[in-house]
Amino acid sequence: MTQPATKVVIVTEEVILKGIVKIIDQAGVHGYTVLPARGKGSHNVRSGAEPSVSTSHTNVQIEVIVADKTTAQRIADEVAEKYFDNFAAIVYLTPVEVLRGDKFLAD
Repeated sequence: MTQPATKVVIVTEEVILKGIVKIIDQAGVHGYTVLPARGKGSHNVRSGAEPSVSTSHTNVQIEVIVADKTTAQRIADEVAEKYFDNFAAIVYLTPVEVLRGDKFLAD
């Protein structure tokens, strides 16, 4: 049986990953997934999976699934407030249906 939830997806520069994880942890979320990201946007073409001496020019995608939209919106708003002015980033929310929601969904 599935349960409704909200997925928060943040695509941004890896240099701010620790700060975003702190926001997620403070929201009481039980876990998240981080993936390398690359693509093209308003900051031109960005690589994410290529080897580099520094992580300051690579991108990541952070995915978080939460039980309620209020928590999802709080995470999105805090990331936007803290990072949008100075870093390449986008955040989007989407409704999802999850199995085993009792195992990992945060309220």
